[in-house]
Amino acid sequence: MLRTLLAAVFLLTACCGAAAKELEPWSGGKTPALVIKDMQSKVHDLAAYRGKVVLVNFWATWCEPCRDEMPSIEKLKARFAGRPFVVLAVNVDEPESRIRNFLTRLPLSFPVLVDHERKFTKAWNVRMLPATFVVGPGGGIRYSVAGELDWGAREVEEQLAALFPER
Repeated sequence: MLRTLLAAVFLLTACCGAAAKELEPWSGGKTPALVIKDMQSKVHDLAAYRGKVVLVNFWATWCEPCRDEMPSIEKLKARFAGRPFVVLAVNVDEPESRIRNFLTRLPLSFPVLVDHERKFTKAWNVRMLPATFVVGPGGGIRYSVAGELDWGAREVEEQLAALFPER
């Protein structure tokens, strides 16, 4: 219990850090596995999305910057409709009832995955929320950002569009 409380306090204080300004090229090594269930108990395996650009966003309902950036992620997904683009929102160890309540206020068109016990949060070395990783079509992480990002920014859209396989 104490360990869980300390982890929550750490993430809460980290959540309040300065907002990120841009996507950073990834230099953190190999992409960790991500095989996790969504709110409907469907298993999502990152490896199954090979050939697509995947935005993996770690977030929580209590994290204000996380909540603030969700609408811009939703718009980004809509802008890339018809392209090989997937968003996976990984909630960090919250009760599903709390997540469902949040989703009634802000419906999302992408899967919301739940990282019970923070297994993937740890494996992906997430130190603050929100934390987002952009996985390229080859399966490797290409960019990351710790903190809130305006996913509607032209530069961000250009960086992501450059990852799509040529048609």
